Amino acid sequence: MSLKIDIRKLGLFNKMAKEGGNTVADHLSQMTGMETEMEITKINFIDIPDIKTHVGHAEQIGISIEMVEPPHGHILFLLEAGSAKELSHGMIGDMGETDPNASGFTDMERSAIQEIGNIMTSGFIDGWANVLDTTIDIGPPSFIFGPGSGMVDDLVGDRESDMALMFDSHVQAPDSNVDVKVYTFPQLDELVALMQQIEV
Repeated sequence: MSLKIDIRKLGLFNKMAKEGGNTVADHLSQMTGMETEMEITKINFIDIPDIKTHVGHAEQIGISIEMVEPPHGHILFLLEAGSAKELSHGMIGDMGETDPNASGFTDMERSAIQEIGNIMTSGFIDGWANVLDTTIDIGPPSFIFGPGSGMVDDLVGDRESDMALMFDSHVQAPDSNVDVKVYTFPQLDELVALMQQIEV
Protein backbone atom coordinates (compact mmCIF):
# COMPACT_ATOMS: atom_id res chain seq x y z
CA MET A 1 0.00 0.00 0.00
CA SER A 2 1.59 3.27 -1.12
CA LEU A 3 0.62 6.39 0.80
CA LYS A 4 3.04 8.70 -1.02
CA ILE A 5 1.41 11.98 -1.94
CA ASP A 6 2.63 15.15 -3.61
CA ILE A 7 3.38 17.57 -0.79
CA ARG A 8 1.50 20.30 -2.67
CA LYS A 9 -1.67 18.25 -2.18
CA LEU A 10 -1.52 18.05 1.61
CA GLY A 11 -3.77 21.10 1.78
CA LEU A 12 -6.55 18.93 0.34
CA PHE A 13 -6.90 17.28 3.77
CA ASN A 14 -7.75 20.65 5.30
CA LYS A 15 -10.02 21.52 2.40
CA MET A 16 -11.95 18.25 2.78
CA ALA A 17 -12.37 18.77 6.51
CA LYS A 18 -13.57 22.34 6.09
CA GLU A 19 -15.84 21.66 3.12
CA GLY A 20 -17.45 18.65 4.80
CA GLY A 21 -17.85 20.43 8.11
CA ASN A 22 -19.24 23.64 6.69
CA THR A 23 -21.80 21.72 4.62
CA VAL A 24 -22.97 19.92 7.77
CA ALA A 25 -23.20 23.18 9.73
CA ASP A 26 -25.19 24.88 6.93
CA HIS A 27 -27.65 21.99 6.66
CA LEU A 28 -28.13 21.79 10.43
CA SER A 29 -28.73 25.53 10.68
CA GLN A 30 -31.43 25.29 8.02
CA MET A 31 -33.16 22.29 9.62
CA THR A 32 -33.01 23.26 13.29
CA GLY A 33 -33.05 27.05 13.17
CA MET A 34 -29.91 27.03 15.36
CA GLU A 35 -26.83 28.92 14.30
CA THR A 36 -24.17 26.22 14.00
CA GLU A 37 -20.53 26.39 13.00
CA MET A 38 -17.76 23.91 12.33
CA GLU A 39 -14.42 23.90 14.08
CA ILE A 40 -11.65 21.62 12.82
CA THR A 41 -9.39 20.89 15.76
CA LYS A 42 -7.09 18.19 14.47
CA ILE A 43 -6.23 16.14 11.38
CA ASN A 44 -3.96 13.24 12.21
CA PHE A 45 -2.72 9.93 10.98
CA ILE A 46 -3.07 8.02 14.18
CA ASP A 47 -2.94 4.49 15.57
CA ILE A 48 -6.41 3.00 15.97
CA PRO A 49 -5.86 2.16 19.69
CA ASP A 50 -4.99 5.83 20.26
CA ILE A 51 -8.22 6.91 18.56
CA LYS A 52 -10.17 4.69 20.95
CA THR A 53 -8.41 6.32 23.89
CA HIS A 54 -9.11 9.79 22.45
CA VAL A 55 -12.80 9.04 21.93
CA GLY A 56 -13.09 7.61 25.45
CA HIS A 57 -15.35 5.05 27.07
CA ALA A 58 -18.25 7.31 28.05
CA GLU A 59 -21.65 6.33 26.64
CA GLN A 60 -22.65 8.52 23.72
CA ILE A 61 -24.97 8.55 20.75
CA GLY A 62 -23.15 7.50 17.60
CA ILE A 63 -24.25 7.90 13.99
CA SER A 64 -22.10 6.01 11.51
CA ILE A 65 -22.19 5.58 7.76
CA GLU A 66 -20.27 3.39 5.39
CA MET A 67 -18.85 4.78 2.16
CA VAL A 68 -19.62 2.16 -0.48
CA GLU A 69 -17.44 3.79 -3.15
CA PRO A 70 -13.81 4.95 -2.95
CA PRO A 71 -12.38 6.00 -0.58
CA HIS A 72 -14.53 3.41 1.25
CA GLY A 73 -14.47 3.25 5.03
CA HIS A 74 -16.66 4.88 7.67
CA ILE A 75 -17.58 8.23 9.16
CA LEU A 76 -18.67 8.47 12.79
CA PHE A 77 -20.52 11.34 14.44
CA LEU A 78 -20.57 11.31 18.24
CA LEU A 79 -22.81 13.43 20.43
CA GLU A 80 -23.93 13.51 24.03
CA ALA A 81 -27.57 12.78 24.78
CA GLY A 82 -28.09 16.45 25.76
CA SER A 83 -26.77 17.67 22.39
CA ALA A 84 -29.04 15.20 20.57
CA LYS A 85 -32.04 16.47 22.53
CA GLU A 86 -31.26 20.11 21.78
CA LEU A 87 -30.87 19.43 18.08
CA SER A 88 -34.08 17.39 17.95
CA HIS A 89 -36.01 20.14 19.75
CA GLY A 90 -34.68 22.72 17.32
CA MET A 91 -35.98 20.61 14.46
CA ILE A 92 -39.34 19.66 16.00
CA GLY A 93 -40.15 23.09 17.44
CA ASP A 94 -43.74 23.23 18.66
CA MET A 95 -44.92 20.42 16.39
CA GLY A 96 -44.74 17.58 18.86
CA GLU A 97 -44.23 16.32 22.36
CA THR A 98 -40.76 16.86 23.72
CA ASP A 99 -39.44 16.92 27.23
CA PRO A 100 -35.95 18.44 27.51
CA ASN A 101 -35.55 17.08 31.04
CA ALA A 102 -36.64 13.49 30.38
CA SER A 103 -33.86 10.92 30.41
CA GLY A 104 -35.09 8.98 27.37
CA PHE A 105 -36.23 10.04 23.93
CA THR A 106 -39.78 10.23 22.59
CA ASP A 107 -40.56 8.60 19.24
CA MET A 108 -40.66 12.06 17.65
CA GLU A 109 -37.28 12.95 19.14
CA ARG A 110 -35.80 9.69 17.87
CA SER A 111 -37.21 10.38 14.41
CA ALA A 112 -35.75 13.90 14.46
CA ILE A 113 -32.32 12.59 15.53
CA GLN A 114 -32.44 10.06 12.71
CA GLU A 115 -33.22 12.80 10.21
CA ILE A 116 -30.42 14.94 11.65
CA GLY A 117 -28.12 11.94 11.18
CA ASN A 118 -29.14 11.75 7.53
CA ILE A 119 -28.46 15.48 7.10
CA MET A 120 -25.06 15.35 8.77
CA THR A 121 -23.78 12.25 6.99
CA SER A 122 -24.94 13.24 3.51
CA GLY A 123 -23.70 16.81 4.02
CA PHE A 124 -20.26 15.70 5.10
CA ILE A 125 -19.87 13.32 2.15
CA ASP A 126 -21.14 15.97 -0.29
CA GLY A 127 -18.37 18.25 0.94
CA TRP A 128 -15.75 15.53 0.44
CA ALA A 129 -17.06 14.65 -3.02
CA ASN A 130 -16.85 18.31 -4.09
CA VAL A 131 -13.18 18.53 -3.09
CA LEU A 132 -12.28 15.17 -4.63
CA ASP A 133 -14.33 15.91 -7.76
CA THR A 134 -16.12 12.59 -7.59
CA THR A 135 -19.30 10.97 -6.30
CA ILE A 136 -19.30 8.90 -3.11
CA ASP A 137 -22.28 6.66 -2.48
CA ILE A 138 -23.07 5.90 1.15
CA GLY A 139 -25.15 3.34 2.99
CA PRO A 140 -27.94 4.27 5.42
CA PRO A 141 -26.85 5.74 8.75
CA SER A 142 -26.62 3.40 11.74
CA PHE A 143 -27.50 4.65 15.21
CA ILE A 144 -25.67 3.29 18.23
CA PHE A 145 -25.70 4.10 21.93
CA GLY A 146 -22.73 3.03 24.00
CA PRO A 147 -19.05 3.68 24.68
CA GLY A 148 -17.42 5.69 21.89
CA SER A 149 -14.31 3.51 21.97
CA GLY A 150 -16.46 0.44 21.30
CA MET A 151 -17.97 2.10 18.23
CA VAL A 152 -14.50 2.81 16.82
CA ASP A 153 -13.52 -0.79 17.47
CA ASP A 154 -16.63 -2.06 15.67
CA LEU A 155 -15.96 0.16 12.64
CA VAL A 156 -12.22 -0.23 12.16
CA GLY A 157 -10.91 -2.72 14.72
CA ASP A 158 -10.44 -5.49 12.17
CA ARG A 159 -8.42 -3.47 9.67
CA GLU A 160 -5.17 -4.89 8.38
CA SER A 161 -3.65 -1.43 8.78
CA ASP A 162 -3.12 -0.12 12.30
CA MET A 163 -3.43 3.48 11.11
CA ALA A 164 -6.44 5.61 10.34
CA LEU A 165 -6.94 9.20 9.30
CA MET A 166 -8.68 11.12 12.05
CA PHE A 167 -10.47 14.37 11.32
CA ASP A 168 -11.32 15.60 14.79
CA SER A 169 -13.99 18.19 14.05
CA HIS A 170 -16.72 19.79 16.13
CA VAL A 171 -20.08 21.12 15.03
CA GLN A 172 -21.06 23.67 17.64
CA ALA A 173 -24.05 25.90 18.24
CA PRO A 174 -22.63 28.88 20.17
CA ASP A 175 -25.98 29.77 21.76
CA SER A 176 -26.60 26.25 23.08
CA ASN A 177 -24.71 23.24 24.43
CA VAL A 178 -24.69 21.36 21.13
CA ASP A 179 -21.36 19.72 20.34
CA VAL A 180 -20.97 17.02 17.69
CA LYS A 181 -17.62 15.33 17.07
CA VAL A 182 -16.78 13.86 13.67
CA TYR A 183 -14.28 11.07 13.06
CA THR A 184 -13.50 9.70 9.62
CA PHE A 185 -11.90 6.38 8.74
CA PRO A 186 -11.37 6.22 4.96
CA GLN A 187 -9.25 3.55 3.31
CA LEU A 188 -6.02 5.52 3.13
CA ASP A 189 -4.67 4.02 -0.10
CA GLU A 190 -7.94 4.77 -1.94
CA LEU A 191 -8.10 8.30 -0.54
CA VAL A 192 -4.53 8.99 -1.64
CA ALA A 193 -5.30 7.60 -5.12
CA LEU A 194 -8.25 10.00 -5.45
CA MET A 195 -6.13 12.93 -4.27
CA GLN A 196 -3.36 12.08 -6.74
CA GLN A 197 -5.81 12.64 -9.59
CA ILE A 198 -6.55 16.22 -8.55
CA GLU A 199 -4.64 19.09 -10.13
CA VAL A 200 -3.27 21.65 -7.65
